[in-house]
Amino acid sequence: MYNHPMSKYFAYLARCSDGSLYAGYTNDIAGRELAHNEGKGARYTRPRRPVKIVYSEGFLNRSEAMRREAALKKLTKVEKEALLCL
Repeated sequence: MYNHPMSKYFAYLARCSDGSLYAGYTNDIAGRELAHNEGKGARYTRPRRPVKIVYSEGFLNRSEAMRREAALKKLTKVEKEALLCL
């Protein structure tokens, strides 16, 4: 996980109960994981609970985090899994 000391926003990967990986962004990692697990997160993760955030990258602004989220969503599962091994 890469987190800048002054990070306010994060792009992340969450592992779902079916083994899939969901990419998102947030300004509160712990709160976002809780929201996913309470069924208040993304529609994709609701039937795939529990969810665990397994990777994050920190950014200074929201637009950078959103750009990285979009890039993460375009990765194949193999490429996402490779990020987890770094």
